[in-house]
Amino acid sequence: MRFFRNRLEGAEGAEPRDADAYVSLGMRVAGAWSWRIIVVAGVLALFCWIVATFSFLVIPLMVSVLIAALLSPAVDGLQRLKVPRVLAVAIMLLGLIAVVTSLMWVAVSQIRAGYSTLQEKAVASWEDLKQWLLESPLHVTDEDINRYLGDAAEALQSDIGTIFSSALSFGTSVGGFLTGVLLALFASIFVLYDGKGIWRWLVGILPLRARVATDKSARLGWATVGNFVRVQALVAAIDAVGIGLGMWILSFVVGEIPLIIPVAILVFLGSFIPVIGAVLTGALATVIVLVTVGFWPAVVMLGIVILVQQIESHVLQPIIMGSAVKIHPLAVVFAVSGGSIVAVLAGAVLAVPVVAFVNVFIKSLANGNWRRVPADGLPVIPSQKQSEQEQKPE
Repeated sequence: MRFFRNRLEGAEGAEPRDADAYVSLGMRVAGAWSWRIIVVAGVLALFCWIVATFSFLVIPLMVSVLIAALLSPAVDGLQRLKVPRVLAVAIMLLGLIAVVTSLMWVAVSQIRAGYSTLQEKAVASWEDLKQWLLESPLHVTDEDINRYLGDAAEALQSDIGTIFSSALSFGTSVGGFLTGVLLALFASIFVLYDGKGIWRWLVGILPLRARVATDKSARLGWATVGNFVRVQALVAAIDAVGIGLGMWILSFVVGEIPLIIPVAILVFLGSFIPVIGAVLTGALATVIVLVTVGFWPAVVMLGIVILVQQIESHVLQPIIMGSAVKIHPLAVVFAVSGGSIVAVLAGAVLAVPVVAFVNVFIKSLANGNWRRVPADGLPVIPSQKQSEQEQKPE
């Protein structure tokens, strides 16, 4: 013990040595990284908790920001044509409401018109499948089929109940949904009409030295979000037309296929959820063809869906989208999954724009790209010397 005490305290009467001198450089670096990672993870966890807790406010606000990113170029264009800005905002919002309402009305009316045909063909397809199973070498009996069908129905009912309970926990009941829509429209009016003024006020809260860099980096992120929303709408329309047209052409060859227009509309809406939305809506189109006209037409429909998605992924997106979303596809998948955990469907839709904005914002701050952004529209930022002079008592 005396030996170790002498090693730590040095010779008798000397000053004790610093314990940090006995910690290796690698351990110091690891410790410095560790506490910073813990702090960042804590902030992210707190942010996710706030979003999940106040989703009835956060989600409409974020939706209004995306609507503003989509419509702001058109509003600015109308204003350049001498249209008052408040009237331009009203025209674009009413036009968006008319388009969405028309799509929903067409989808519902087509579903109602084609439901009976789909039901009849589904029953016939099930009877054919059941007869094939009974006559197959699998030795399946009626009791086996009924038991398997009951287990599947029970599992589906349980999953649907879980989905609905999760949705209701985030306020997506009818009343909560309508309230969220009204909040989103109300916030969209102000963001479109006076978004620059709102942003100047937010930047003005920051310290003087951080305002310019924050403002310019955020404007780079805003440009990325705007490009993503507008290009994603174009890509979604192309996907919907491609898959809907494929189903329509296939119907001339194999017979009537119901719900072509509703499927195309669902493909359009689902494409706003990157990666996952296109897969689910394409699978829905394939299942409808399988149920109504048979196995091999469903294989052809699956090929059409894969062809459209491959053209979109490898031809259209590199040409049209370019660098609109400057994040890796793997990050897109994890962002969508994490967003769905935090805020279900709305989180899946909003996750990628948020990640794209944060990615561009942080990178522009780190590499200094914000210095190349023009200063138009910046809030009035006094110099440090002027600020100190204003704060001095007379």
